[in-house]
Amino acid sequence: MILLDTDVMVDLLRQYPPAMRWFNSLDEGEEIAVPGFVVMELVQGCRSKQEQRRLLQVLVPYAIVWLDPGECENALRTFIRFHLSHHIGLLDVLVAQTAIALDVPLCTFNQKHYRCIRQLQTLQPYEKLHEAAE
Repeated sequence: MILLDTDVMVDLLRQYPPAMRWFNSLDEGEEIAVPGFVVMELVQGCRSKQEQRRLLQVLVPYAIVWLDPGECENALRTFIRFHLSHHIGLLDVLVAQTAIALDVPLCTFNQKHYRCIRQLQTLQPYEKLHEAAE
């Protein structure tokens, strides 16, 4: 399973060339999943019902995964532990806990956000181009 964070999903939705090359290189049988919290962030970024409908249509092939109540307790403990000291956000903790619960790396470029959560594995799935190079 490949679990995608919001920044990677945004790159895919915008058809950012490095993201598209990476995505198209994945094995066809590989399950691509998105935490439900990421879907909520993406919906929050929609500016119209039309954008929201397009987004939801694009998300149809992805598995949307959620935390069970026990894992929410773990996320709460992590949030209490690191929110003040590392300024980690609520949604970042929930997304991180989703990856931990599924025992899969989180594909993200937000390494700094997640650095304090030692049991989380992160992966930068493709190389970002400099804006001038595009």
